[in-house]
Amino acid sequence: MREGKPNGFPYLDHRTVDAKYNIITDTFITAGNVVDSEPYLARLQVQIKKFQFKVEAVALDAGYFTGYICKKLAEQKIFMVMGYRRFGKQKKEMPKYKFRYIKETDGYVCPQGCILSYTTTDREGQRQYKSKIDDCAICPFRSSCFSAKQKQRVITRHIWEDYKDIARTNKLTKTGKSLYKVRCSTIERSFADAKELHGYRYARFRGRKSVQMQAYLTAACQNMKKIALHLTKKGLV
Repeated sequence: MREGKPNGFPYLDHRTVDAKYNIITDTFITAGNVVDSEPYLARLQVQIKKFQFKVEAVALDAGYFTGYICKKLAEQKIFMVMGYRRFGKQKKEMPKYKFRYIKETDGYVCPQGCILSYTTTDREGQRQYKSKIDDCAICPFRSSCFSAKQKQRVITRHIWEDYKDIARTNKLTKTGKSLYKVRCSTIERSFADAKELHGYRYARFRGRKSVQMQAYLTAACQNMKKIALHLTKKGLV
């Protein structure tokens, strides 16, 4: 079972809603141990192909913030904003975010101004940058930067990190801030309504296909209510 999830055999609903009317455009059930990012790109393509959506922007939480998803969205010229992962208090006084990446020279600069140069790329696509041993030997922050067994600081950067930087930059823009802000009244509200008003807190059947049927029926009920509400506001019903 995924960390932070309740014990048992739950299912996950990977749901998509539009940002304007909060209409559910897709609901996809998986086992509870499937990470959020795994089915996302495939479900996005299903919606684009089925409904001929011209997707201009997406707002996703931190569970989708991966290099591969950022790369694919950037290639499709989709404006993306995503939440950041927060890992609590850092044990090190010199965590990675205090090291500045210099794109022109493809290297990192530590808080003391020393250079970490590129050395190699591993099979996981992580590019490794290492400091000079002589620089670290006389650094006053050496003990808080890396362990006593190491001789130099090593920073890793994935080959698709540039695409993640695009998402980070987007979130700082006016458009990005307003887009991410509406998540609480769209997708989060959609799940909350499903649980509180439509009995979605518990699976009514066993097996993924049966639970998928429950998801479709729940989404249909929510959508009908949303459509009726919007038509009423426009005076069309």
